Amino acid sequence: MTLFRLSMMSLALTIMAHPSLADPLMPAEAAKHIGEHATVCGMVAGAKYAAQTGGRPTFIDFEKPYPNSTFTALIMGSDRPKFGTPEKAVEGKQVCVTGEIRLFRGTPEIILTDPTQLTEK
Repeated sequence: MTLFRLSMMSLALTIMAHPSLADPLMPAEAAKHIGEHATVCGMVAGAKYAAQTGGRPTFIDFEKPYPNSTFTALIMGSDRPKFGTPEKAVEGKQVCVTGEIRLFRGTPEIILTDPTQLTEK
């Protein structure tokens, strides 16, 4: 085998092993990928900074606003200064988030700790 073919096979195996490097998931697909590291892209239907709630979280809801969102990205208050005011920056936009997909109260979510995990599409 040529070096080129070996390199291409290695790249393909890397992409298959790391879903975040593969095609992004739609928010509705995220529930099938709990526990995986992946990228989820979609329309932000609602975003809220819950300053009075414990942990001061910022919720970014995809496809439908809370309480009917199909997927949520969560930024805890301790990480919020790194993101500025994400609830204003992403509302109504197509964005992608990358991280481990978890399930919280029946809704898949990714917890964001670094701004590089959130990109505008």
